[in-house]
Amino acid sequence: MAEFAEAIPSLRVGFIYNHEVPHQVAHTAPILKELLLRYPSLNIDVLTSTEEQKKLVKSGLGTELSKQTRFIDLEVGKADRGVLKAANAVAPARRISILKNNIDIFREYDVFVVPESTSLILKSQFGLDHLKFILTHHGAGDRSVTEKESIRDFDFVLVPGEKLKKRHLERGLIREGSYAVCGYPKFDFVPHTPANLNLFDNDNPIVVYNPHFDPYLSSWYDMGPDVLDAFLNAPDINLIFAPHIMLFQRKLHTSVEHKRVKFRKSLPDRFYNAPNIHIDLGSTKSVDMTYTRSADIYLGDVSSQVYEFLERRRPTIFLNSHEADWAGNPFYMSWTTGPVLNSVDNLIETVREASDTHDSYLPAQNFAFDETFDFFEGKASAVAADSIAEFLKYQSVAESELEAAE
Repeated sequence: MAEFAEAIPSLRVGFIYNHEVPHQVAHTAPILKELLLRYPSLNIDVLTSTEEQKKLVKSGLGTELSKQTRFIDLEVGKADRGVLKAANAVAPARRISILKNNIDIFREYDVFVVPESTSLILKSQFGLDHLKFILTHHGAGDRSVTEKESIRDFDFVLVPGEKLKKRHLERGLIREGSYAVCGYPKFDFVPHTPANLNLFDNDNPIVVYNPHFDPYLSSWYDMGPDVLDAFLNAPDINLIFAPHIMLFQRKLHTSVEHKRVKFRKSLPDRFYNAPNIHIDLGSTKSVDMTYTRSADIYLGDVSSQVYEFLERRRPTIFLNSHEADWAGNPFYMSWTTGPVLNSVDNLIETVREASDTHDSYLPAQNFAFDETFDFFEGKASAVAADSIAEFLKYQSVAESELEAAE
């Protein structure tokens, strides 16, 4: 593999982490690690916009590999900081400002590996036409947002499994030679054994409630406090409240896709003191599968984290707060893996029955999980790394032939 990498001329590759919160890191850091280990002659840098991101990336690489890797800090312009603090409460203003204010740094690169689409504006709006972009995705859920038209603008796309492969091909978002099915590298980021969290001083069952932030699809806005009150009144059941990390990052949430805007209320104080409720509104444990690997039952709506939970088959329960006609709808495939409730009225009863009814949902869980993720001999992150290296080799050859022709 070293000889393979040496055949690639001096393409300069950057892994960009440009988000206010660190939930995307675990989707790309395992790939970064495998590229650095398997292809040490590649010219790869890591570009981060927060210290938290940098710390998390380094934790995934390990001490020695981190020391050998070049990290570059992406800065917000001083004049923008005050304005962005307010603007970022309702929109991704900081991310765009980071891209704009670091153009001179980005200009030096040939290829960027990213888990999101905002970075594409470096080409579409900021004139860096020479850049090639590789998309890793940051989740493998069912929502229609996974079919964003911007996927078509990537030069190479890593796909976790058959579900998204089929959808992307049907929509013309990817084409032969421009993608690779690689599985789910995030599974390689943290140990596969559930953490011994000691959050509760008992052996009662643990439910993780993981509502999304989308103002139309999320159960939080209309049902959330009632959900927590239901567990407050059921002290024999433990609850980890770990919503999507973006839910409590902003007060106002907008869904362009569903044309909805909603104001997110603050979490009532009464829940913070409940002995059977643990609240985590955005630590790294809420994004690194610590909770989904430790809970006994998953409770949610449309978050892709349900598929991370199903890595080990256990009961799932879903809240239909937006009256979705979901049966047979591929955008709600995860809802076939457990009971779907239209209100909170029977929630605790459903939780108590979850273990007894789980066997009836196992076939659906197996099907949904197998459609979502492909598995290979070895790690998904290694498959992804090899796929990226192959793409880089192709780009190198193409550029060399172009230079020779000129």
